[in-house]
Amino acid sequence: MILLGSALKFAEHDPGRGHPERPARLDAVLAGLEAGDAAGVLAPLPLREATRDEMQRVHGVTYLDRLAALSRAGGGALDADTISSSSSWDAAVLAAGAGLAAVDALTAGAGDAAFLAVRPPGHHALPNTAMGFCLLNNAAVTAAALADQGERVLIVDWDAHHGNGTQDIFYGDDRVLYVSVHEWPLYPGTGRLDETGSGAGAGFTCNLPVPAGTTGDVYLRGLDEVVAPLVERFRPTWVLVSAGYDAHRADPLTGLGLSAGDFADMTRRIAGYAPRPGRLVIFLEGGYDLEALRTSVAATIGALVDLPMGDERSTSGGPGQAVVDAAVDRWARSG
Repeated sequence: MILLGSALKFAEHDPGRGHPERPARLDAVLAGLEAGDAAGVLAPLPLREATRDEMQRVHGVTYLDRLAALSRAGGGALDADTISSSSSWDAAVLAAGAGLAAVDALTAGAGDAAFLAVRPPGHHALPNTAMGFCLLNNAAVTAAALADQGERVLIVDWDAHHGNGTQDIFYGDDRVLYVSVHEWPLYPGTGRLDETGSGAGAGFTCNLPVPAGTTGDVYLRGLDEVVAPLVERFRPTWVLVSAGYDAHRADPLTGLGLSAGDFADMTRRIAGYAPRPGRLVIFLEGGYDLEALRTSVAATIGALVDLPMGDERSTSGGPGQAVVDAAVDRWARSG
């Protein structure tokens, strides 16, 4: 059984007319979750808000106060791309708590995995800065809570944009292994191959910055030859996925070449990194073509429950193999 975390509150976060991260994205996701036979394998996850203490593991007090005050004053721009509305703070706090609710439910044996259809997204949110459509770092709030409980947390981020916020939060932390496969060059300009962590966290950040046009075969090779050996050494007790679907070839903001079938392939691989069922939580991040978002989410759920959902085949033959070669060499030399 897959736990589905979603709420009408997430649709009330409204960055404004014409913004790519629009409420209609939630409708597309839910349509994908209702595709095929998925309804029979989904169970609703009761959500809760993150507490101040839980958010303060990754965000500063002054920053949280500023976000709350801006939203309560009717909203406004946090940067050129990131907009708060009057309901954004409430939606963000609920999104930040969704992963915590999923962990509690999965620990209690309520399901095999959780898919969290949350917004606003989170992986660009820095400790004290909103950016890239993100207010609070949803996956990081969950990862920090798990790490404080003694868990070893793997975060795999397949959004086309590098999750600079998540990387920054855990860059010096050996309790969290952060892996990102993303388009390069592209916003926000971070995520180079040589960004691998610092201090105690040295060797616990892995970036695969692939070029525009990269196809699914490159992603799978990167997972198999670069990520899998790291995971084997790290031995995670929980796996979190920052699931951005803007790597789909139809996305208007990016240039990668993936299909819905590729997301299914990656889901199967990454689910295998979890030590047992009930230790996988997937967070919605980007994805701005509504049909691609619908079909890719359906493919993700289908992969989790071994049901074919959709007819987009996996892709191959694009560029990016040289990046995997370089990463294999780098990680082999680093031990």
